[in-house]
Amino acid sequence: MSVPVLLVTGFLGAGKTTLINGMLQAGHGLRIAAIVNDFGSINIDAALLESASDSVIGLKNGCICCSLQGDLLRTLKQVLGSGSAPDLVVIEASGVADPGGIMQALMDPMIWQQASLEAVVCVVDALDAKLRKEDALWRAQLSQSDIVVLAKAEGLEPDARTALTAQLGAMGKRHIYDANEPLPLRTLLAQPRNQRAAPTAPIRDDRFVHLEWELDGPVSLPAFQDTMTALAPSLLRAKGFLQLAGREGAFTFQLVGQRAAMAPRPGQAGSGCQLVLIGERATFDPEAARARLNAMVETGGA
Repeated sequence: MSVPVLLVTGFLGAGKTTLINGMLQAGHGLRIAAIVNDFGSINIDAALLESASDSVIGLKNGCICCSLQGDLLRTLKQVLGSGSAPDLVVIEASGVADPGGIMQALMDPMIWQQASLEAVVCVVDALDAKLRKEDALWRAQLSQSDIVVLAKAEGLEPDARTALTAQLGAMGKRHIYDANEPLPLRTLLAQPRNQRAAPTAPIRDDRFVHLEWELDGPVSLPAFQDTMTALAPSLLRAKGFLQLAGREGAFTFQLVGQRAAMAPRPGQAGSGCQLVLIGERATFDPEAARARLNAMVETGGA
């Protein structure tokens, strides 16, 4: 019997990791293995999920498609060939990935015998949806989904939420859940599974660029806030871990558009800083951002 696979997609910062974290910690009794795709050598999302489950594997490249399909298939075989196979495999796609690439990889006949694609879940940032509705990648992620999860919908006015639900309905989306409500995983797994038709060729979108930045030590919170305020207009997404001067422990930093948040990481000691910044090639210059971050340190912001 094949193990069901749940593919979670959604644009940068939509809330995919938060959704999967909730799945891992829910009291459904299912053994879940999570495969997380992130950028380069700093896999922030996998690190955030490791506290909820030991069965978290990070794939590093930022896009599960093209050359990374081989890594995905090898990882799936590793997970399924272990002594205790999971009840469910959850794959988190990068926010810049068209899920069609992953879906194509899962059509491999050898994989299908062991792991069958159960459903594609698209997490939609309700506060960002109006801005993204004409974005080709956002629409590709949404169009190939079976289930839509609305994140941050509590920040919408009732009329705006009604309009968004109507927009999704016009796109053929009938199964819409709120991110604050747990997905009915056991109900989903109880449904008969049929092999899907192969998806259309995924979008090859190279408009995104990213920067990885690390510091072996703490930063000054005011200096960091000033630096990120200056960089934010050119960013789509920023995330990472911080050690702050004069404060104990480690902190998680998240930025989506112009919305930023910082929170302690319970049980984690401060061990320097790791950041990933993502923007569009036309507006974000990674090396200029690196120079600004380095200047923050050199001028006493660390």
